[in-house]
Amino acid sequence: MSTTFCSSVSMQATSLAATTRISFQKPALVSRTNLSFNLSRSIPTRLSVSCAAKPETVEKVSKIVKKQLSLKDDQNVVAETKFADLGADSLDTVEIVMGLEEEFHIEMAEEKAQKITTVEEAAELIDELVQAKK
Repeated sequence: MSTTFCSSVSMQATSLAATTRISFQKPALVSRTNLSFNLSRSIPTRLSVSCAAKPETVEKVSKIVKKQLSLKDDQNVVAETKFADLGADSLDTVEIVMGLEEEFHIEMAEEKAQKITTVEEAAELIDELVQAKK
């Protein structure tokens, strides 16, 4: 014997200001089974999205890295390229950072500059500093 009934699933999002409740109701057909469940899941009220650096910033950083490390023009330097993979030591990295600061007219905090290991990380920090400067 089959029985038709309505089931509901409700989700609740809470924040300091208000509570929102969303319910979905759908007829369900159950045969010789008794199903019961409760779906409770909080939905975040604030989302954070992190974006990659602008392509033109990555391109400028790549050119500066090539210049500072005296790399050949045909050597491929892309966003994912690590300075260490190009043969850069800590002194080279300091010189790269100084070249970037001069080119973009910014000043990088020493603790942030020491964490830079790739072209993309450098470009993201530069975009962040340029945006904060505006």
